[in-house]
Amino acid sequence: MSRYIKLAICLLTFTTAIGQEKWDLRKCVEYALEHNIPIKQQDIQAKIAELTLKQSRASQIPSFNFGGNVGITTGRSIDNTTNQFTTQNIWYNSFSLQSNVDLFNWFSKRNTIAGDLYSSQAAKASVDKLKNDISLNIASAYLQALLSKEQINASKLQILLTNSQLQNTQKLVNAGSLPELNLAELEAQLATDSSTLITAEGTEIQSLLLLKSILQLDAGVAFDVDAPPVDMIPVEPIGELQPEAVYQLAIKNLPQQQVNKFRLEAARKYSDAAKGNMYPTFSLGASLGSNYSSAKNPGEPIRTPTGALDTVAHVYPTNQQVVVPKYNTINTSFSSPYGTQLSDNFSNRIGVSVNVPIFNGRQARTNWQKQKLQVQNLSLQQDLDNMTLKQDIYKAYTDAITSLQKFNASTKSVAAAQKAYDFAQKRYDVGLLNTIDLLTNQNNLFRARIDRLSAQFDYVFKMKLLEFYRGQGLKL
Repeated sequence: MSRYIKLAICLLTFTTAIGQEKWDLRKCVEYALEHNIPIKQQDIQAKIAELTLKQSRASQIPSFNFGGNVGITTGRSIDNTTNQFTTQNIWYNSFSLQSNVDLFNWFSKRNTIAGDLYSSQAAKASVDKLKNDISLNIASAYLQALLSKEQINASKLQILLTNSQLQNTQKLVNAGSLPELNLAELEAQLATDSSTLITAEGTEIQSLLLLKSILQLDAGVAFDVDAPPVDMIPVEPIGELQPEAVYQLAIKNLPQQQVNKFRLEAARKYSDAAKGNMYPTFSLGASLGSNYSSAKNPGEPIRTPTGALDTVAHVYPTNQQVVVPKYNTINTSFSSPYGTQLSDNFSNRIGVSVNVPIFNGRQARTNWQKQKLQVQNLSLQQDLDNMTLKQDIYKAYTDAITSLQKFNASTKSVAAAQKAYDFAQKRYDVGLLNTIDLLTNQNNLFRARIDRLSAQFDYVFKMKLLEFYRGQGLKL
């Protein structure tokens, strides 16, 4: 057995050993959608947008807050309970309940909620868009891997054909019917075919590495793809994929168009909300509260007689003394109990307030004008993306037609090359054709088969791209 054949068998055995697990396209896509990091990041952004929407909706509910504090005041201060100056060290404690609700704000809050709803829907559609983009990249890499496998099969067939000719020629050379030059030329061809196989094997490994990188699999993990016959891959008839009809469906189904639609609607609602902030707002507020203070209040003084008398006047003209008893006076103070103070100091408030923006550095008006420009910008972006989508669809349709024509032409080329090779083989067998001419016909057949495979896979991918635009997803 030739050393080239041994090398080829070793390569095939090695490839079989590393390709333990075979994945079909569905498994590849499902794995990527579950483990892809950018998809997870985009999904987090969608969850953040959902939380923003929940917060906006909750802003319609009246606010309700409880507050309390405790502390000590030293030095000269005002007693919060008596509202008088004091120099006592005072412990204080207060509680309050407050509530507020918007009565009318020119629908600013309602439009903000509607804008957040559209923004949340746009974020979810962005996740779907990223999933579609990754799925399309996987399909492209998957088909490239299938093509590399088919090229390996074609190279194997070429080696078997050359080896068969080599063995027959060896017998004829041994019998003296053919010169050794013919044998040397076939050995050189076998070496070339083996090199082609090695190149095809390397291309397959590279294509699998590319697919693993898209899947974010470790490069050292055993991995291989299931290779269905390319003839068995379902393809829609080209007549059912007219570009204008595909475009109309793409406008309704593709996530990118949905993203643009929701972002534009959100911008319009945010613009209306910004306009509402330029007008007066009315709100209703209410509160309950009470407080406690440790400050002592003056009480009734305590007076006790001393037994002595004190002259306070004289009677005219007798000059008789007027006396009164002397007393010792003790000043007293007291502090009301904690519960009593909270009850006595209880207060409540309810009222309607209005806020009229007069001048705030043009903040409200500038914000509204910015939002209007954002609406215009997103509208232009939507038109641009729709135009790009239409161009891509028409290009994909044209490419599909061209690929189909190339595939049909290459099929005819294979048939013609096969017929020429069969005639050349018959002439070679009877000694009417030299080895170089035979190998030329054999190589022409090999190149025709490779060209046909490339054209066929290119046609399948272009058709799958049109099906993808129409919203059919990806299936092999």
